[in-house]
Amino acid sequence: MRLIPLSQRVVSLLVILGAAAMVAWPLIPRALADEQYEEIPPWLQAHVGDGDGQISKVVLQRARALYMEKVMEGLAKNPCYFAMDATRPSVSGSGGVARRFYIICEHDLSFRAISSGYGNGRRLPGANFANGRRCAKNFSNAEGSKLTTGGGYVTAETRTSFKGYYRTRGKSVPLLRAFVQFEGEGDTANARERAIGGHSAVLLRRMCLRKNPDSPFANEKGYVPYGSLLNYSSGRSNGCTSWTPEDSALIVDMIKERPTTVYIYPESRDIEAVREAAKAHKSLSSAGLYWNATCLREIGSPMFWPKEKLEPIIAKYRKAHPSPPPRPLPVCRSG
Repeated sequence: MRLIPLSQRVVSLLVILGAAAMVAWPLIPRALADEQYEEIPPWLQAHVGDGDGQISKVVLQRARALYMEKVMEGLAKNPCYFAMDATRPSVSGSGGVARRFYIICEHDLSFRAISSGYGNGRRLPGANFANGRRCAKNFSNAEGSKLTTGGGYVTAETRTSFKGYYRTRGKSVPLLRAFVQFEGEGDTANARERAIGGHSAVLLRRMCLRKNPDSPFANEKGYVPYGSLLNYSSGRSNGCTSWTPEDSALIVDMIKERPTTVYIYPESRDIEAVREAAKAHKSLSSAGLYWNATCLREIGSPMFWPKEKLEPIIAKYRKAHPSPPPRPLPVCRSG
C-alpha cells in the first residue's frame, strides 16, 4: 500500500471539495494543518524552474506556506493564491514580456504565469534607489520610496476609481481602474499606509478638460478629463503590483468577496544574504540562495532600504522641495 503524503492529502481535499473546502478548513484535522505544506505535488512540479513562465522553487514553497497559514487563520478564503518573483527581468530572452506573477489554483490543478511590474524607485540627492526598466536592484518598505517590498500579503477590499476618458476605435471610453488593497505583516505591515496593492498597468497622460455635461463623471461645470492612454504592462510601477488590463480584470473577479494571499519574492533577508554573497564572490547555489541569474549579472548586487533609514531622507527632500499646489487641467483645444 502506497502512503500519500499529508500535504498531498490536503490538496486532494481541495480538489474534491473545490472552493467549498475553504469554508471548511477549521474542520480539517490539525495533523494535516501541522504539515508545512512544503511537498510540491507532481502536477505543480512540472511548472518549477527558472525559465520564463516557470516559478522558482523557493518562491513557490513560500507562497504555498503563506497560503496555508492564512487559510488556517481564516483570512484566505479563496481556492487560488498568488506569487511574484521580482528578481526576474521584465523582458524575456526572446524579447517578449517576461512572466513573473503566478496564479496558482491547486483545487483544479491550474497554473498561470503572467507579466507584472515592480517599483521604479527614485533618485534623490545623497540616495539613488531607482530601478532600471529590465531588472530591480532596489527594494524598500519606506513610504514615498516607490519601491516594491517583498514578503507576504493578503488581499483586502477593491476600490474602483474614474481616471478620465480616452479615445479608442473612434469612441470616447471612460478609464475605470480597479485597485486591490494589500495588507501585510513584518516588512509589509505598512502596505495600507503606503497604498500598496495591485492594479491594471494603465494611466492617462496629457490630460485636459472637455465639455460633456451628459457624462455621469462631469464636474459642476459639465467638464470631464480626457487624456491619452498609456499601457505600461511591461514597465515599472510606483511600488504596487501591476498587471495587464486583461489579467487585472481576471484577478479582480477571482478575489471578489474571496480574499487570498500574495507572496512577493525577495524579502529583506534574501536581499541581504544575496548582497553579502555577491560581495564575497560566493556562489548563490552553494550558499542555498536564489536570485535570477540574468538580473543578478545586470545589477551586481541588490539593496534593501529599510524605512527607518530611507524615510528620513525622503522627508528631508520633501521639506526642501515642497510639492507645488495642484494646477487645474486646461480645456482641450479641439473636439
